Amino acid sequence: MITPDYIFESSWEVCNKVGGIYAVLSTRAKTLQDAMPDRLIFIGPDCWSEKSSPYFVEDRELLADWRKFAEEGGLNIKVGRWEIPGKPISVLVDFKPFFADKDRIYGLCWEDFQVDSLHGYGDYDEASMFSYAAAKVVESYYKFFKLDDKKVIYHGNEWMTGLGLLYIKKHCPKIGTVFTTHATSIGRSIAGNNKPLYDYLWAYNGDQMAEELNMQSKHSIEKQTALNVDCFTTVSEITAQECKELIGKPVDVVLPNGFENDFVPKGAAFTKKRKVARETLLRVANCLTGCEFGDDTLIIGTSGRYEFRNKGIDVFVEAMNRLNRDERLSKNVVAFVEVPAWVGDARPDLKERYESGKTFDTPLDLPVISHWLHNMDHDSVLGMMKYNDMWNRKEDKVKLIFLPCYLTGNDGLINMPYYDLIIGIDLSIYPSYYEPWGYTPLESIAFKVPCITTDLAGFGLWANSVKGAYSEIEDGVKTIHRTDYNYSEVADVIKDTVSKFSNMTEAQVKKARTNADKLSKKALWSEFIKYYWQAYDFALKGKE
Repeated sequence: MITPDYIFESSWEVCNKVGGIYAVLSTRAKTLQDAMPDRLIFIGPDCWSEKSSPYFVEDRELLADWRKFAEEGGLNIKVGRWEIPGKPISVLVDFKPFFADKDRIYGLCWEDFQVDSLHGYGDYDEASMFSYAAAKVVESYYKFFKLDDKKVIYHGNEWMTGLGLLYIKKHCPKIGTVFTTHATSIGRSIAGNNKPLYDYLWAYNGDQMAEELNMQSKHSIEKQTALNVDCFTTVSEITAQECKELIGKPVDVVLPNGFENDFVPKGAAFTKKRKVARETLLRVANCLTGCEFGDDTLIIGTSGRYEFRNKGIDVFVEAMNRLNRDERLSKNVVAFVEVPAWVGDARPDLKERYESGKTFDTPLDLPVISHWLHNMDHDSVLGMMKYNDMWNRKEDKVKLIFLPCYLTGNDGLINMPYYDLIIGIDLSIYPSYYEPWGYTPLESIAFKVPCITTDLAGFGLWANSVKGAYSEIEDGVKTIHRTDYNYSEVADVIKDTVSKFSNMTEAQVKKARTNADKLSKKALWSEFIKYYWQAYDFALKGKE
């Protein structure tokens, strides 16, 4: 197997916490950094200008000679280290100066690779100029350190890095290029536009759908990158099928998303944090609803990006609505929807109650949400709760609460980071319709929280593959069969699973928690990194 001497990796989420790719890269970094110290270099966008990034520490001495060379070549960069385990070298590049040259860059990309940038809008230009700038950084480093005789990999994540990968193919052809699409732009768009993705996957024409959904440019750069790189990859078998049908190119290697569990507390620290998290969540529930919740209350949660249908948030709300009428449910339930919406401020009336330290027996007005939104009348979660007449009444066994903020530790109310809250949940639910992998369920089981997911999520398929059959809640993960059309059935299976879980003995729950923990350890980067070495080998073999 050929192993690289240098790896450059770029993503919009390097030192820029936006979504799941940040988690993939930031947890994988230490494993690669340990294998090849300081020969792994991440490249991200300089979104911070004069402000300092909370994820990046600049070091003016690091690679100072090269930085000067790069700046003389017209690049405005910051060199330093990503503030994550392993502290890999990272370069933040200012891509804004390239906007002035945008039309020429797009013109060359059309001539060389038939990439259609004419229909670009929204974030297409920003992503493309970053991608171009990142490639110029790689080219500059490669030339300055004379790496012609070295085995070098350039790895780009998502369509946003496509233009740069094509630039490297043309200008530094000895570099092995790896492209990972974490979700095809057109597949996500089909699903997000309420079209049936899976039953008709074989019949969809990606180019035709891109035109219908006004996605021509993103689809074009993604497709041409996939066709032209040395190694095309994705994160799960389900997305590999999507790539084959919609992009017209089978992937070369599947790279499942692993993680590091070093952020999970151990022993007494785990017990203490779980206790604090449960008290916090139940306190919010009491302050909002005026109901008292004992320690035997079942705390349920879902989280992730606010993609109402794709992430299955709609099914979650419906399942909680049905659960409230299920006579087999043996415990009170407090369920949280933890997805960032167009959030305003923490509610002053709730904050006052929360900080008073008192217990309350009367509800606040609108006892279903913790922070005010800018679009209260048009929010999907609140709209569905209103439609279902879900108002957290005293007599309701199931209370559903919307926490619509980024749980970073400074939301103005709870002020605790996500990981310090998830540890207190008893059961998490991620009934995804479109989910190439699924980091949230993986994080959940790492904290010994059993979860419910679907076989339309890469993670759910992986859990099934480990068991060799459909995974059940006793295994730590319940994987539900989901199709384009069985929404109601999925909601019922969730309801039934929660009812079943509420009636499990303490010993049965403990076993499910232990099995969740064991399964999470099979997804550590120490287990999954081998697939990356395969991808690097595949890309470099094409250079021999």
